[in-house]
Amino acid sequence: MTERVAILGCGYVGLELGRQLRSSHEVVGVRRSDDGITAIEDAGFEAVRADVTDPESLSAVPDADWLVFAASSGGRGAEAAREVYVEGLRTAIDHFWSRADPPERLVYTSSTGVYGDHDGAWVDEETPLDPQTEKTEVLAEAERVARERPVEHGGHGAVARFAGLYGPDRYRLERYLEGPVTAGYLNMVHRADAAGAVRHLLTENNREEVVLVVDDEPVEKWAFADWLAEQCDVSFPPKQTTEERLADDSLSETAKRRIQTSKRCSNDRLRELGYEFEYPTFRDGYRDAVREYRQN
Repeated sequence: MTERVAILGCGYVGLELGRQLRSSHEVVGVRRSDDGITAIEDAGFEAVRADVTDPESLSAVPDADWLVFAASSGGRGAEAAREVYVEGLRTAIDHFWSRADPPERLVYTSSTGVYGDHDGAWVDEETPLDPQTEKTEVLAEAERVARERPVEHGGHGAVARFAGLYGPDRYRLERYLEGPVTAGYLNMVHRADAAGAVRHLLTENNREEVVLVVDDEPVEKWAFADWLAEQCDVSFPPKQTTEERLADDSLSETAKRRIQTSKRCSNDRLRELGYEFEYPTFRDGYRDAVREYRQN
């Protein structure tokens, strides 16, 4: 029997996940906007209009064996994030697991932002969470909902904790080539591997509760910017220390905390689960973007 996966909040990673699964599984992408529905249809799989915060609208989504919750709060504040990530997640879990044919499992896509600052030290799945903004506190709460609530219904919940996403439309070359570039570590994962890791968690029947989704090589931002400049055949960008960046009085408290956050994320567990990266490091992942930049 072919499993059906419903991707709630089928955006940047969800569309790629659907493309990876569509030839071997039944895939349903769920968005609430016209543009979102069009993007899913253009990606070649079924689109359903629904809102995770509205249980009545979720009735339009067919039964699914696997549920992926990748909804976004659209970059808004902590209250909007809570409405989607916590309340929307609870609503979706309770809705789908109240059906006669409930899902087997859920994968919730979270962020390495829940770790807070570790002064450049390594973190992994065993590292205690230390969210340092209202929004990352919401993400940590949503992770607890994702792991615990499906179990209450007899299902399984897992968390895929994404590092910084990049890929088509999100290479942000100018940010690093023009600078100034602030010191600190970059933890990254290409969109193809973010989706691939979720696919691996689903299709390989893994029972992990939390998996860090990050490539093989966290890199210092200054070193990354200089490498990128060399590859693009431009001058090295200007640099600034964390202290210099924080001297900007116009920064919000949230921005200051983000700048002060530095860590290196380990993908050992994901590797141990047998996942093979399409883009193991930024050198592989930025190859096409660099080629296009040089051609233009």
